[in-house]
Amino acid sequence: MSIFASPRFLSRVMWADAASCAATGALQLAATQPLAHLTGLPALLLTGTGMFLLAYALAAGWMAHRQPQPRTLIGLVAVGNLGWALGCAALIFGSGLALSAWGVAWVAAQALVVLALADLQWAGLRATRHAARPGPQLVA
Repeated sequence: MSIFASPRFLSRVMWADAASCAATGALQLAATQPLAHLTGLPALLLTGTGMFLLAYALAAGWMAHRQPQPRTLIGLVAVGNLGWALGCAALIFGSGLALSAWGVAWVAAQALVVLALADLQWAGLRATRHAARPGPQLVA
């Protein structure tokens, strides 16, 4: 059995997603002005995404805790993570904001983390898709 097919794999990935979002969101809210100054990102963007990330962290933690895993929701999360990565790329390359090198690094790091999480979420969903479907019952 592959690591991706482990019964706890998706739960652990969702806990990692929740933790990374909670940490990022909390930092963006606790240090909005210093981060805005350091990165060139607007304070309002840091505050808004910080609040979203904290709310999302709660939802991801709920999904991680659920048994059985809410596969459809985790699939939506994976798609959302891809969307977040695309949004990060758009922010870096097409927003017209004067991001500092730290700003590019902050946004690029988020994009890389969510891409890795989306990949792990898809791998876990693929590896466990047959286990999640009830098969024919054998009667003795």
